[in-house]
Amino acid sequence: MTIHRAPPVDRHTSGLNHPHPSEITPQAEYAERRAWLARSGLAGAGLLAASALPGLMRSAQAQAPARPGKLAALAGSRSNVAGALVMEKPTAYTDATTYNNFYEFGTDKSDPARNAGKLITRPWSVAVEGEVKKPRSFDLDELLKLAPMEDRIYRLRCVEGWSMVIPWVGWSLAELIKKVEPTGNAKYVEFVTLADPKQMPFVGSRVLDWPYVEGLRLDEAMHPLTLLAFGMYGEVLPNQNGAPLRLAVPWKYGFKSAKSLVKIRFVEKQPPTAWVKAAAQEYGFYSNVNPNVDHPRWSQATERRIGEDGLFTRKRPTLMFNGYEAQVGQMYAGLDLKKNY
Repeated sequence: MTIHRAPPVDRHTSGLNHPHPSEITPQAEYAERRAWLARSGLAGAGLLAASALPGLMRSAQAQAPARPGKLAALAGSRSNVAGALVMEKPTAYTDATTYNNFYEFGTDKSDPARNAGKLITRPWSVAVEGEVKKPRSFDLDELLKLAPMEDRIYRLRCVEGWSMVIPWVGWSLAELIKKVEPTGNAKYVEFVTLADPKQMPFVGSRVLDWPYVEGLRLDEAMHPLTLLAFGMYGEVLPNQNGAPLRLAVPWKYGFKSAKSLVKIRFVEKQPPTAWVKAAAQEYGFYSNVNPNVDHPRWSQATERRIGEDGLFTRKRPTLMFNGYEAQVGQMYAGLDLKKNY
């Protein structure tokens, strides 16, 4: 009998409020962050005016030089997609790259940053197949040039009850979909990720069935907010964040945004995804952020923003569709969002 393991229960949403030492912001980093807020005039501000966006992007990208081993730059132009630029302070780069779920490298939040260094991201290719008129394999360099890169700032909401704000660099997945021309039989898009036990030490464990597979309806995949991301914070993706390319689907829980993609398959029937196979009663196919539908083991009504307010992070209300209801809500008109969680 195969034993499946659900994601670790977040202590902050399960009633245990004692933080792990790795979750405590170092004093020097906290002081620097407060100084940055003061310089930027953002102290105490939740939402920013649109005029603040250029400075916000620069501030997000400027956090990178303070760390060792800066990655190659990857910049985009400002996105014109509705909802693509959240006017909120980005999560610190250090937090976004050391507090991750990437089970191929371990189940603890710090495991991916520790264990993903061996991941080889070049050469890399992505096969596109199934119900398309022009199936083919794309080299990474082809994908980098397939469409103009855009800067986007998205909220990221984890099913475990925590959240971040991430500046991504990439382009709408719809650009790739249009290139391969789906047939009339294509109703869903399946995303298959790398599963190489030589590079990923937890592949082969009984946590999940490997490779990690995710899926979207075709209209969800075609939505302009569905991003094929190649970078974050003005640089190429770090290995632990899904290098060299990943999805970013901001109105769904984070596990829907598959990392380190190697195959995109267009299919007629709903694909069996990793977490649906592991625990369908807890993680549905849609996994839209919905504060009115609790996880069986914790509430989804609130969330904690990683890095916010230092040690004792306040909880904020979770927004329907993670705050993207105006952009995506019409896709689910008439759908029972409690039954189709």
